[in-house]
Amino acid sequence: MKQTKQKTLDKLSTTVEQRRIQAIAFDMDGLMLNTEDLYEQVGHILMQRRGKLYREEVRSQMIGLPAPQAFGVLIREENMAESWQELQKETDGIFEDMLPTQLAAMQGLSELMDYLDEIKLPRCVATSSTPSFAQKALTIVGMLDRVDFVITAQDVPQGKPHPDIYLAAAKRMAVAVERMLVLEDSPTGTKAGVSAGAYVVSVPNEHTKHGSFEGCRWIANTLHDKRIYEELGVSFD
Repeated sequence: MKQTKQKTLDKLSTTVEQRRIQAIAFDMDGLMLNTEDLYEQVGHILMQRRGKLYREEVRSQMIGLPAPQAFGVLIREENMAESWQELQKETDGIFEDMLPTQLAAMQGLSELMDYLDEIKLPRCVATSSTPSFAQKALTIVGMLDRVDFVITAQDVPQGKPHPDIYLAAAKRMAVAVERMLVLEDSPTGTKAGVSAGAYVVSVPNEHTKHGSFEGCRWIANTLHDKRIYEELGVSFD
């Protein structure tokens, strides 16, 4: 990948202003970080404490949603008595033990960030996670300082699948939303990006690969996918 990257950098001649894509907004959970793997483990622990199973049909409905809506699904489907805030607090406690040893960046993220540094392309994180969790998780994997800012569901009127977060991200990066590349792993996030009018590429993981990614431009295998680099102006000819 490093040799390919150097060859393609030598062929790159366009400036940021000339490129179709002028900024990138990254989803975080399941796209940048392996947190969807951890969320699944946490969900099993959470439900086992209550003598229940963490059902796949429930988990799949929760992916990509802000905490109030995600836990709302769990409460509704499992007839739970706790509030979403109580479940959030318990979940955070379980996560605390996992993050230092199990949190990791997704395949291809570091290399993509290196390339964005080379071409000086603006970038941000747009996530449904809470600000405190996003800051902590990105810091652990060394990614917080590699993005210009983090915007969360708490910063906008409505979280994903509504378009608010991506409209706000484009505005803050001072680019037309249609010239902002959105990288998303979930159907919920994909819908948000498409609704905003962004240039959306979906990058499903093992937890989301069977979902519907209607409206995205195309589906990448991983962040290593050379088509992502082509969208940024790289020629592989």
